[in-house]
Amino acid sequence: MNYFADMTWTTAIKDIIDVSIVSYIIYKLILLVRGTKAVQLFKGIIVLVVTWALSTWFDLYTLKWLMNQMFTLGVFAVLVIFQPELRRALEQLGRGKLFSRTNVMDPDIGDRINAIIKALNYMAKRKIGALIVFERTTGLQDYTESGIRMESHVSSELLINIFIPNTPLHDGAVIIGGSHIKAAGCYLPLSENPFISKELGTRHRAAIGITEVSDAVSVIVSEETGQISLAVGGMIVRDIKEESLISKLYEELNPKPKMRERQGMKIPFWKRKGGDPHG
Repeated sequence: MNYFADMTWTTAIKDIIDVSIVSYIIYKLILLVRGTKAVQLFKGIIVLVVTWALSTWFDLYTLKWLMNQMFTLGVFAVLVIFQPELRRALEQLGRGKLFSRTNVMDPDIGDRINAIIKALNYMAKRKIGALIVFERTTGLQDYTESGIRMESHVSSELLINIFIPNTPLHDGAVIIGGSHIKAAGCYLPLSENPFISKELGTRHRAAIGITEVSDAVSVIVSEETGQISLAVGGMIVRDIKEESLISKLYEELNPKPKMRERQGMKIPFWKRKGGDPHG
């Protein structure tokens, strides 16, 4: 109470500026780690902090002692666990990008999916192997950085050129976020699911693996058979038909209907009328 009683208008302005700066820094740091695996690690740290607070509140001696021992080494653990994010933050700070404004684009999902389907059909007919990953809520920054940054608009011609055999980027995966190809030639985690068919090679295992560790959607073109497959949530649908693939991509990648209307996105006529896309 004495603090507020003795507060002057200059002190109040200084406190407001102080809190605003700290809040903005925290906000930018959250944006920095939002697209990485550090989000899950950060949630684990929050659980530990809550556990420590409860053990202190209820005076649970053994649990409190264990939490105190963990926090003693916590600083070093944080430095090790968040080393990639800390390095990225320092690099962006040096380039003056940490506090830059983030632009959010509203993609025309209809044109984007049409371009992807056109590229997939071209590669499937010629048995050109391809792996395309669609980023959704869970960021794929860690995997994007393993490839070559592109930040290019999605087009069928560019996708085809990326996967042409014996070119520098054809072996890795393409990661698409929003309306942009974020990177190509990316390395993905391989699925260790023992129930996956032995017929599936590295490309298919990588496609399944990325959907096991995130909510991403991946599409694969087999260079042996030319079949197109779709992987979602650790499951794969092999040799998926074009109409089913289009419908599933719209279902998984489109925002909710209210958001679509608010953003003015086009809704395909078969979605509005309940018809067949090739009918």
